[in-house]
Amino acid sequence: MTDRLSPLEIMQKLVSFPTVSRDTNLPLIDWVEEYLGSHGITSHRYNKPDEPKAALFAHVGPWEEGAIVLSGHTDVVPVEGQPWDTDPFEVVEFEDRYAGRGTCDMKGFDALAVWALVEAQYAPLKRPLQLALSFDEEIGCTGAPPMIEAMQPVLPKGAAVIVGEPSMMQAVSGHKGGTGFDTHVQGFEVHSSILDRGVNAVMYGAKLIDWANDINAANRDAEPGVLASAFDPPYTTAHVGMIQGGTAHNITAKDCRFAMDFRVVPGEDKAIWEKRYRDRVAEVEAMMQAVVPETRIHVTPRFDVPALAPEEAGAAEELVRRITGDNASHVVSYGTEAGQFQEAGYSAVICGPGDIAQAHQPNEFITKEQFQAGHRFMERLIGTLCD
Repeated sequence: MTDRLSPLEIMQKLVSFPTVSRDTNLPLIDWVEEYLGSHGITSHRYNKPDEPKAALFAHVGPWEEGAIVLSGHTDVVPVEGQPWDTDPFEVVEFEDRYAGRGTCDMKGFDALAVWALVEAQYAPLKRPLQLALSFDEEIGCTGAPPMIEAMQPVLPKGAAVIVGEPSMMQAVSGHKGGTGFDTHVQGFEVHSSILDRGVNAVMYGAKLIDWANDINAANRDAEPGVLASAFDPPYTTAHVGMIQGGTAHNITAKDCRFAMDFRVVPGEDKAIWEKRYRDRVAEVEAMMQAVVPETRIHVTPRFDVPALAPEEAGAAEELVRRITGDNASHVVSYGTEAGQFQEAGYSAVICGPGDIAQAHQPNEFITKEQFQAGHRFMERLIGTLCD
């Protein structure tokens, strides 16, 4: 693999690996490591304990601190149940777009980052460039923190991180934080004709879900804070997107399981939202136990993603603005690994090709114009690092 592949050729290869978060990403990592190695670039891994997954990071240019880090995740969301018109794990070219799972979120950027690292290897860099590819982003950004920790003793510390989530190549300097909790309501089964003697886990779980509706309504009607006002919507939201429970229509449900997630605006403490939720859980649990004492509600933290706070004269944002010419202010409501890099002491910004509206969709795509814009960005970035 001594040839220098084009960004499109690399994206085609990356998309061909079905790296759904529940499955392994090792074949993709193996390929990237081999490809980089064929160009004299040494890769390093963080291996996830007890699961066949790994993060990969690498460095080119002067062996010194101050690198620009290109950061992306390798996992994608499932395709089951989605009406795809083409093979999701093949890049299919149309007149104005490339379709395939991950083309937008975010193997398009990953391909551009791998391309840039190889090109930078052959350029007279005066400032280093690094690559960081994580796993398990789609299930709560759980793969980045151990990867970031593993990078510290191995590579010179980077100065600025560009997280390439789809932002239409705009410099996004802030996003909401996120925290989520797996919730298991343990009820007591009886025939539904005597439901007053049982504890229907689904119906008591519904009290917690309706609490989320009330929270959203109250937050929507409140005056947003200074930091929150830039977001859409300009408030913290509570959300339940999955629920399971019950065995038959005429039995009070013994179990109900769902995920309660919060997207928290910068300036608000995620721990406060956790406490408010646990307080409500305790109230509902007390109602259940007044009927059957052995019933319970178990709440288990699932993920915790820090917000990305806009930086005063941030190095990452300044660099991206200089390359793109984008001087507007942008924030997003979705969470990314940028907040985790920022929490670890890096300056961080989001900038990547594609429209977030295409992420996770059937027939996911990135437009050719956006992919080309990302390519031009990488060319200019390498030029900047050579100046």
